[in-house]
Amino acid sequence: MSSHPAVKAAPTFSVDIHMAGDIAAAGLFIQRYAIENGMCVTLMPQSFIYTGGREEGFRVGFINYPRFPTTHLPHIQDAAYRLALALLEELGQHSFCITDPERTVWYSRREADPAAQSREMGQ
Repeated sequence: MSSHPAVKAAPTFSVDIHMAGDIAAAGLFIQRYAIENGMCVTLMPQSFIYTGGREEGFRVGFINYPRFPTTHLPHIQDAAYRLALALLEELGQHSFCITDPERTVWYSRREADPAAQSREMGQ
């Protein structure tokens, strides 16, 4: 064993999934998903407080991990999107947001939501 710690760096890039739902169920699902898909993420509880209500949920964090860095940063975005869609199905949720350094994207499968209506109208 070396007496000097290894030090690596990679370009900073993070992507987060924000979703309502049971964090314990999400954690169990993510563990299985990680085994099948090879990934490492963080999982943190968060509360969504909005006009007229409150929901508990979670944030799943992806980073460009210096131990296994990627030079193609869209891979991180793609991995987050695939996991978010799998969580949406597994947890029976209707929507989620994905944030990265440049944008926040909201996905919804509720028919009454404007995003769902825009998809139907081809916008």
